[in-house]
Amino acid sequence: MSKDEKYVLLTRQIEALIAGETDAVAVMANVSAAIHEAMGFWWTGFYRVMNGELVLGPFQGPMACVHIGFGRGVCGTAWKERQTIVVPDVDQFPGHIACSSLSRSEIVVPVFSDEGEVVAVLDIDSKDLATFDDTDRKYLEGICKLLNCLP
Repeated sequence: MSKDEKYVLLTRQIEALIAGETDAVAVMANVSAAIHEAMGFWWTGFYRVMNGELVLGPFQGPMACVHIGFGRGVCGTAWKERQTIVVPDVDQFPGHIACSSLSRSEIVVPVFSDEGEVVAVLDIDSKDLATFDDTDRKYLEGICKLLNCLP
């Protein structure tokens, strides 16, 4: 099955999982689990914007950093720039926060509220270099647009 085909099925699954759900934590938990299981990434999860910083939310994978400042690391930069960031080699990203030395590449997608504010970021890490591309960007941005129940 191609990456596109996997993402099409994953997107349908997520639409069904979150249909009618209004609890943001439940949505983030199921979405991170669905992505992690379907795509086999090393770490998949959310950081929520809370009190002026990103705070660890539901995730799948090993332990992670709990607090990330605005504009810090890949997650904080995606929040600040309000756009998806694809990092083929995290060692080449200025200011990368190494929650684990096993992370080699990363994609971070902002999640926007209906009012256009960044309310969370979806963070996905891989143990391999250059795992993420425009296909991942396109489908993960689409999945994040489904998360309209997040405050």
